[in-house]
Amino acid sequence: MTTILGLDLAVWWFLVVGAVFTGYAVLDGFDLGAGAIHMLFRKEASRRVALNAIGPVWDGNEVWLVIGGGTLFAGFPVVYGTVFSAFYVPFMLFLVALIFRAISIEFRSKEPMAWWRKMWDWSYSVASIVVALSLGVVLGNLIQGLPIGADREFHGTWLSFLNPYALLVGLTTVALFAQHGAVYLLLKTENRIYARLTLIVRQTLRVFTGLYLLLSVATLWYVPHMLAVFRQQPWLFAVPLLTLALVLAIGRFLKRRRYFPAFVCSGSIAALLLLTVAAGLFPVLVRSTLNPAWNLTVQNSASSPKSLSIMLTMAAIGIPLVATYTSFVFWVFRGKVRLDSASY
Repeated sequence: MTTILGLDLAVWWFLVVGAVFTGYAVLDGFDLGAGAIHMLFRKEASRRVALNAIGPVWDGNEVWLVIGGGTLFAGFPVVYGTVFSAFYVPFMLFLVALIFRAISIEFRSKEPMAWWRKMWDWSYSVASIVVALSLGVVLGNLIQGLPIGADREFHGTWLSFLNPYALLVGLTTVALFAQHGAVYLLLKTENRIYARLTLIVRQTLRVFTGLYLLLSVATLWYVPHMLAVFRQQPWLFAVPLLTLALVLAIGRFLKRRRYFPAFVCSGSIAALLLLTVAAGLFPVLVRSTLNPAWNLTVQNSASSPKSLSIMLTMAAIGIPLVATYTSFVFWVFRGKVRLDSASY
C-alpha cells in the first residue's frame, strides 16, 4: 500500500477532509456568530456596521464548506452517501437557512422602509443561529453514533437526531460561534457598536464556557467510547487541556483589550474541539450503534488508492490557492468598517 511519511493515502485524505472542515468552522464561524448576535444591536447604524464587517468575506468563507463536501465525496464516497441520506432533513434545514442568510444580507438594504430592514435583520439572525445549531446537532450525532446496518444504510428516524446530547453540542456550537463573531466585530468596529460589543463579548464568553464545561461532563458520562484513544495515548490529553487554557486566555485578552490574540484563541478553540472529536473517533468516521463491525472507517469507506493519489495531488495544489485567496481578501479589507454609499 502506498504511504507518505509513514501514513497511507486514506489517512492523509482523512486529514485533508478534517483540515478543510476545520477551516470552514473557523472562518464561517465568526460570520455565523456575528449573525447570531445581530439583534442585540438596537441602532440601525450599528446593524449596518456589523453587516459590513462580514460583507466582504462571508461568501468567500462559505467556499470552504463546498470544498469540504467535495473532499468528503471524493475521498470517502460511502460515508458521503450514508451521512447525507441519514441527515437528509437536518441538511435540508441547514441549506434553507444558508439561503436565507445570504438573501437577508443582500436584500436588507435594497429598500429604506424600517419594517423591511427589520424583517431581514431577524431573518439573518435566525438563519445564522439555525445554521450553527444544525452543524452542532449533526456533529453531536456523529460523536454518539448512528444506527447504521450491514447494508451501510441508516436505520432510524430523523426525530432521533433531536436527542439531548446532540442538542447540547448544537447549543455549544452556537455559543462558540457567537463569542467568535463578537471578538471579530470588536476588531472591525468603533464608537457606539464597539462599546456595546465589549459587553456582549463577555456575555457570550460566559455562556460558551458554561456550555463547554457541561458538554465535557456529558461526553465523559454519555459517550465513553470517545475516551478510549486518550487512555491508550495519554499525551492526547494535551489537546483538551490546551483548549481549556485558551478559553481562560480569551478572558484575559479581553480585559487587556487585546482583541486580535483573543480572536486567534477563539478560532483555535474551534479547531482544537474538532481535533478532539477526530482523535476520539479515529479510525472510525461513522460509528454504528447497532454493531461495531458495521462501523464506517477510514479504510473500509475510502476511494481506491489510485483515486486518492490523484485527488491528493489536486488538493495539494487547490487548497493552498483557496487559502491564499482568502488571506488576500482579509488583507485587502483589513481595518475598521467605514460606511459609504456602496455599503449594505
